[in-house]
Amino acid sequence: MVERFYLKNFLSFEEVELELNKGLVVFSGPSGSGKSILMEAILSSFGLGSADASVCEASTAWKIDERFGIENEEINIFKQVKKEKTRYFINAQGVSKKTISAVASMHLRHLSLKDYSDFENDNLLSILDSRIEKYDKSINGLLDELKESFDALGSVKKELATIEEEQKRIVELKEFAAFEIEKIENIDPKPDEYDELMQIKKELSKKEKVQESIEKASSIFEFEYAVSEVLELLEEDSAFFDDALNELRSKLESASERFASLEEVNVEEVLDRLEALSELKRKYGSIEEALEYKEKKKEELKRYENIEFAKEELQQKVEELTEKTLKLANEVSKKRQKELENFKKELNDYTKQLYLQEVSIALDKREIHANGQDVVTLALNEVALNKISTGEFNRLRLAILVLKSENSTKEGGVLILDEIDANLSGEESMSVAKVLKKLSKNYQILVISHQPQLTSQGDQHFLVYKQNGVSKVKELKERERIAEIARIVSGESITKEATEFAKLLLQ
Repeated sequence: MVERFYLKNFLSFEEVELELNKGLVVFSGPSGSGKSILMEAILSSFGLGSADASVCEASTAWKIDERFGIENEEINIFKQVKKEKTRYFINAQGVSKKTISAVASMHLRHLSLKDYSDFENDNLLSILDSRIEKYDKSINGLLDELKESFDALGSVKKELATIEEEQKRIVELKEFAAFEIEKIENIDPKPDEYDELMQIKKELSKKEKVQESIEKASSIFEFEYAVSEVLELLEEDSAFFDDALNELRSKLESASERFASLEEVNVEEVLDRLEALSELKRKYGSIEEALEYKEKKKEELKRYENIEFAKEELQQKVEELTEKTLKLANEVSKKRQKELENFKKELNDYTKQLYLQEVSIALDKREIHANGQDVVTLALNEVALNKISTGEFNRLRLAILVLKSENSTKEGGVLILDEIDANLSGEESMSVAKVLKKLSKNYQILVISHQPQLTSQGDQHFLVYKQNGVSKVKELKERERIAEIARIVSGESITKEATEFAKLLLQ
């Protein structure tokens, strides 16, 4: 529920702070006092409206879904702030309007327009199923098994469709895979071969220069004896000199042998091989990736060759899963069909209270889906929902909401209604008030009303009024409520009869 709302600087409002209770919360007041503006501001604090206010802030007891990445507090605070631009916050964390509205929409609904979501097939089926579950616990397991079977069927059908698409191009695919494999196998690359050949190429490029330098450097050994003789005459240890020359001799000999072995290397072959390997690297990223690609194509080729067998297996699975899913859907349909009359009867009990014509309900079948094969169709006095008046639509939606809430064990969240009893007779208005009162056991309902019947049913009553051109909001106590309801009945000149009628309504 929304526990507190704060508004600052919005049109005729300077500052408002409301402490809101559970149940049915009614806002009344003279025309032009700012009731609709206030509702717009409340919606704007959740990113669901567009109030150009300095601050719209609402404190809630909602639990925020963890997928939004917002840490839950004991009280979660939603806020819209307008300075140079409009910004949104949840618990002081800046968020986009899209995010704040997505979080709020999981807990709050604004029922001012023709929103058909309550009449969507999945919602109507869920109401039917929850009613069945009260006396037949097997329905939940049956629905879970149906969804699991339907999902498995969808997965296998997708796999089969892929194979059938491949089969149309199987010759082309097989030829391409074989060509790719042959192209790599013809080169037959080794993992470290490219680096080794690059080293050979590097050494070949400096072979003559290195050999010439080795020959020049080798002349140092002609003076080896003379140096050893000098060191001996000087009575110096010649070991360091002998070790250095031996190491030098070893390195030069090793280099000579290595470069001599390059005499047998065919330069053209090395360059051609490097070009072939470079082409593989350019295409696949590395020699290792080229080899991986070759193995992948081999697996594909193997699968293509066995595709007919795989297709037959999948077709068999589709048949089995279709039969199983259809059997489960039929079982669910029987239970729903059995409950449909009770559902229709109770719905029409409410529509009768709401002074609506009888609702006809049919359970038809369509292509199988996750919830079975049933489609619930509603019509009011044989008129389709998209052709009935807004007043009829809203009252029928209330009846559906009450039926849904009767089978719910958890709070439904917050509903915001704009003058749902406008242009209704006294009897019709009282019927709406009683249905809303029942609905408020599961919802916190914020509603604007210009009718005494609905106003009298509120668990909490706020008066919106203007004083010196400034809109204000005041929570009314019992005597004040009597006066306000009497004003609604008789206008600004309150009569004794209107006061008595107000007292009677409140009793």
